[in-house]
Amino acid sequence: MVFGARVWKTGIAVVLALYISAWLNFTPPVIAAVAAIFAMQPSIYRSWRYFLEQLQTNIVGAAFALLAGMFFSQNIIAIGLVCIVVILLSIRLRMEETIGLTLVTVVAVMEASGEWRFALNRLLLSIIGIACAFVVNVVFFPPKPKEQFAAQIGRVFSQMSLLLRTVISNEMKESVSRDEKDKLRGGLKALSDKYSLMEEEIKKLKGGGMNRIRELVVYKQKLLTMYKGLEVLDAVDEHYFQSARNEEIDVFFDHHLEKLMKYHELVHLKFDDKLKASGSDALEIEADNEQFMAELLERYPQNPKGMLRLSVVAAAMYDYGHQIARLEKLVDHDHRGDAEEKVPLEILLKSIRLK
Repeated sequence: MVFGARVWKTGIAVVLALYISAWLNFTPPVIAAVAAIFAMQPSIYRSWRYFLEQLQTNIVGAAFALLAGMFFSQNIIAIGLVCIVVILLSIRLRMEETIGLTLVTVVAVMEASGEWRFALNRLLLSIIGIACAFVVNVVFFPPKPKEQFAAQIGRVFSQMSLLLRTVISNEMKESVSRDEKDKLRGGLKALSDKYSLMEEEIKKLKGGGMNRIRELVVYKQKLLTMYKGLEVLDAVDEHYFQSARNEEIDVFFDHHLEKLMKYHELVHLKFDDKLKASGSDALEIEADNEQFMAELLERYPQNPKGMLRLSVVAAAMYDYGHQIARLEKLVDHDHRGDAEEKVPLEILLKSIRLK
């Protein structure tokens, strides 16, 4: 089991919230601890947004609960009705993430039976917990989605590279291949989540400078290209081994896929500035892609039905190569500091669609 920074920070925030509550003689301090647990977020931007949204919904919820408590005291049905109203209001304000903690505040305030001092005490306990979580998240090991994404994509790419290099030759055990593919899907899903955090950090919290957004475009294309590699694996599993093929065809497909993988690795190294200065290989790989498709058609001139399944696999490989070529162009533009074909980067960013 891996204990990440967020695990440790949650514990620190809970301790800090309990200590401050006890120091200020606010009771029960468990409310502040619960608030700190709910408020710990995976990025600084989300922590700040969560802090502001919780502040708003908790104040509104406490006000509703205070008014209801004055008229209905600790009536169980009244507590349920107020909770429903607060939930609907939070949804209306598009602050669904705050519902859980806001309801804790509502129930705690209504317990005070309309006494505003007790209600204020409960509200302040929630705010203390939220504030502690935010401060701890910023001060102790602040989240760095960009660095985490860069490190994680390297590991996932290595995993995908192994699968692609052995998929045509079918050298890997079926059970192992299935497990590795499941891990690859999970890794790509985690990368997509990490990218969303990074996009929020760059575009909203840090102001979204041109250099950062340009780099964000490259990261998004890197992730899209990885998904295209997964599509090749799926196409091979679904169609390749059920097609009419021979050893020559196996070598033909395996050779082209190896070439694409090597090209993909070189583009990653180029982005990391680990290669000597050289020209772009995008035109060459696109030409190889065209030649690959043309040669495949030449091999089945009299039997088009024999290549239907192979054409599905070939199309997935062609798209994979095309996206790698586009990635290299974006990497070159990022290093030069310009934009692809002078297209506004925000539009370019929206044009790259992930799974």
